[in-house]
Order: sequence, then C-alpha cells, then structure tokens
Amino acid sequence: MECSWKTVLLLVCASLGVQYTAIRTLTRSILLLICGLTQDIQNNHHSLSKHILLFATTRSGSSFTGQLLNQHPGVFYVFEPLYHVQQAFSNTSSRQRRTLDRRALLGAYRDLLLNLYTCDLRFMENYIRPEPQEHVTGAFFRRSSSHALCTPPVCPAKSEAVADGLPDETWCPKDCGALNLTLASASCLSKGHVAIKTVRVPEIADLRTLIEDPRLDLKVLHLVRDPRAILASRMMAFSDQFRAWKIWNATRRQPRYVDLSQITSTCKDMAASVETGLRRPSWLRGRYLLVRYEDLASNPEERASEIHRFVGLQKDSRVSSWISQNTNRDACSPSEWNFRYSTTRDSRATAESWRLRLDYDIVKTLQSLCSDTLALLGYKQAHSLVQLRNMSYSLVEARTFQPPL
Repeated sequence: MECSWKTVLLLVCASLGVQYTAIRTLTRSILLLICGLTQDIQNNHHSLSKHILLFATTRSGSSFTGQLLNQHPGVFYVFEPLYHVQQAFSNTSSRQRRTLDRRALLGAYRDLLLNLYTCDLRFMENYIRPEPQEHVTGAFFRRSSSHALCTPPVCPAKSEAVADGLPDETWCPKDCGALNLTLASASCLSKGHVAIKTVRVPEIADLRTLIEDPRLDLKVLHLVRDPRAILASRMMAFSDQFRAWKIWNATRRQPRYVDLSQITSTCKDMAASVETGLRRPSWLRGRYLLVRYEDLASNPEERASEIHRFVGLQKDSRVSSWISQNTNRDACSPSEWNFRYSTTRDSRATAESWRLRLDYDIVKTLQSLCSDTLALLGYKQAHSLVQLRNMSYSLVEARTFQPPL
C-alpha cells in the first residue's frame, strides 16, 4: 500500500511538472509572438513609407520645387536639414577641421538623412546649436518652410493666417513658438511620404549606400538648371560672396581676381550626377527622375503631375491651388518677390530672365567653363549679345529625358 501511494505521488508530481513546462513554453511563445508583432508593426511602417530626396544645387529653383511636395497633405517635408551638420562641422576648431575630410562630412549627412527618413527627428540634436533642451529648439533651420511643422500636432496654435491662406513663412515663426522634436517625429510617423530637400551633397553617387539601404524606399528627384541662370541668381542672393562678379557685371570689365572655382564645381558635379542617373545603374534604376527647372517653370501643372506619379502621390487640389497662386506675377507682393527663398514668382517669365541681367562677357566665360554641362542638359549657347537679349529665341532645347524604369 505504501509503495502504491509513492507511485501515485510521483505520477502527480510528474503530471504537474509536465503541465508547468507546457504553460511556461506557451507563455514564452505568446510573449515572443507579441514582441514579434510589435516589431513587425514598426518595420511595416518604415517599409510602407515612401521616401523622397529633392537633390539640387544652390539657386536652382529647389525651394519652389520643394513646395510641390510640401503642399501635398500626405507629405512630411523638411527643408535643408543638412545645414545643421555643415554648421556643426564649420564651428569646430581649425585643428579639428583639418582632421575632418569630405568622407566624414558625407557620412554625417547620410546618417542624418537615414534617421530623418525613419522619423527620428531627435537625432538632429547632435547638430543643432544651441543644443535643444528637453527636445525643444528655436533654432531649427527654415522650420516655416515645412507645412507639417507649422500645423497640429506640432503647432497647436490656431491662427487666422492659416484660414486666410497666407504662406507659413509669414506667421509660423511667431505663432508656433519653439519646435518640439518629439511632436515633430509623431507628425512624421503619421504621413505616408517623407521628403527632404538638400543642396549640400555634391554628387548623387555620394548617396549610393543610402539609396541601397533596404530600410528605405528612396526615390531621387534631381533638379537641374541652366548654370548661367544659377550664377545670376547667386549674384542677387549672395551679394557679398559674389562681389567681384557683380563689379564685373556692372562695369563690363573683369576684375583682376574672380573666383571661378565655385561655378566650375557646380557644373562638374551637376554633369557627373546627370550622367550617373541617365546611365541607370542597377542601384538607381527606377529611383531617379531628372527635371529641368525651365521645363517645370514653363509647365508647372504637367511637371508637378509627373513628379507626383514618380514618387507615388495622388493628385491633390491643394497643390494645384498653390501652383495657380504662386506662378502668377499678379499674386506676388514686393516683400515676397525680394525674399531670398521666395517661391512666389511668374515662373514662365523668370525662367530665362537671367539673359537680361548678365553681361555678355560673363555669359561667354560660363559657356566656356560649362560647355559640356550645357550640351548634356540641352541648353543652347548664346553666340552674340543680340542673340542673348532676344527673348523670343529660347536657349532651352526641347528635350525629353528617358523616363525611369
């Protein structure tokens, strides 16, 4: 009898042990499943999001083009965030700067872009100066150029200016106050597309590792413009930096020293990127669209539709309304017209207006320096002052660039 009781007891203990092990295993499996589903949800957000890079050079019409993305309600748009990286590198000591090479700067650019595309805006705190406090900053460069950063939940303020349709630049800095980067990240996560504009990356090949990153679905919108128009715009916007050029233009006599290196580098980098894009290497195939600013200015509605199709955006009435209001000279106030980053202009009239402002000797010099770039992009050379000033004769060839495959 005693032996049978021991047997029963052992059987009961064994049964309980089996049940305990089974419960532990089941519980662990459920927890792993929950964790896995949570991770899948996070991963799915990134995999479903579309990422856009507006790749351009300074004074090429990128602020105007960026608004075609910014005005779309499904887009979280950031205007030139790499400015903060460049400033952080520039503010280091001269000894530190000597140890920082081009590769290090480009690496920092790519790191910031990756984090912004995954909606981690607090990563910018590594570069914003003064350093944000409790993830809040008043030093976010051109925050008012992003509609998403000037509306709820990032900016809860109710402004009459919004109802009146005034540009964000006129009211956002005053009404919205400092930028909460945590709220900005939440706004980013609520959008289906994240678009970033940059003029600080020299060549598209510098972004290859970012374009190939499996965490992103990155498409590159490459905006180009006639280098002669770019120089004319830079001379107006950055008077001190282009003082020698302005003296040359005003006196029609070339000063002893004029820095030709900047515009030469612009042409070289632009041509290298275009050649890479049109060659359609495997890592860029289907992810690259070339747009000439002149074509966009002449047919903004048609080109905007092309851009939206390329990046996967549906046509939206807000974008069409913005195009109508901001490509008509009658809608331009003097203050907006003179603003350095203004996007309000008679785009058709201004596309080749540089021809009336630049001295012919300057034009000839640029045509010599940038002849290959002009030919590649379909920009005609002016062979005389009369031809330069004859606005009935366009210097922009009708050119269809091969669509992305």
